[in-house]
Amino acid sequence: MAVKPDWLRVKAPQWERVGSVKEILRDLGLNTVCEEASCPNIGECFQAGTATFLIMGQACTRACPYCDIDFEKKPKALDPTEPENLAEAVRRLRLNHVVITSVNRDDLPDGGASQFVRCIQAVRATSPKTTIEVLIPDLCGNWGALETILQASPEVLNHNTETVPSLYRRVRPQGNYQRSLELLHRTRELAPWVYTKSGLMVGLGETDAEIRQVMQDLRDVDCDILTIGQYLQPSQKHLKVDSFVTPAQFDAWRQFGESLGFLQIVSSPLTRSSYHAEQVRELMERYPRFKSYE
Repeated sequence: MAVKPDWLRVKAPQWERVGSVKEILRDLGLNTVCEEASCPNIGECFQAGTATFLIMGQACTRACPYCDIDFEKKPKALDPTEPENLAEAVRRLRLNHVVITSVNRDDLPDGGASQFVRCIQAVRATSPKTTIEVLIPDLCGNWGALETILQASPEVLNHNTETVPSLYRRVRPQGNYQRSLELLHRTRELAPWVYTKSGLMVGLGETDAEIRQVMQDLRDVDCDILTIGQYLQPSQKHLKVDSFVTPAQFDAWRQFGESLGFLQIVSSPLTRSSYHAEQVRELMERYPRFKSYE
């Protein structure tokens, strides 16, 4: 079994600040992916007063063997108060940038697109200066549902490719690599003013050449932002770590990504899809885009 190296040690969080964020979340009946997916950066992000909200319940209709979110074939009905409660949490936390993600809801005809829209609209009404990033599932290839989300004009649309194509059957059995690329490509065509983003986890048996090919594939669909981080096994029942990738290798991928033309690439062992997501506001100032109303 691979032994966790020193560079993956995380500083103990200041639980006073973490507790105050948790109190707001519990008061409003909200979930965060920070907690549900056992993110190693929960202390740092909660101390900074940021959180990635997990909408549409705590249970997912897919059972990906790397993920710590619970599986449920028939999840509960959507909570009609969730959008307003989420918006209230954004207001109380005074967030400049909010990330809204969800479990997969393959049981819903639109994959939950309408709930994403309601959450975006609620945040816009309560905190109009807050920029919004949505981290969405593949919607089972329902491109009409994708267009519905984009019509609500989030600043960033994130969809993670997660791993290399050769590992999809083992790591992401209900996913489809080409479908994920197509989602990002269609986003660029449907809403060219939206910044597109994707993420990869490494240490599952992929090769350097495979990672570089995925990076090239993402640039070929004009993906703007990429995150690369180390996979960590949430429990004994999840996929085992094949290797712990060195910081030097993460730096090499970052440099390669910059050479490909990503507007931003965050590549380090503890990087997660929403880690330091608020930095996108700086990116938007450097590379402004304007929505066309024609």
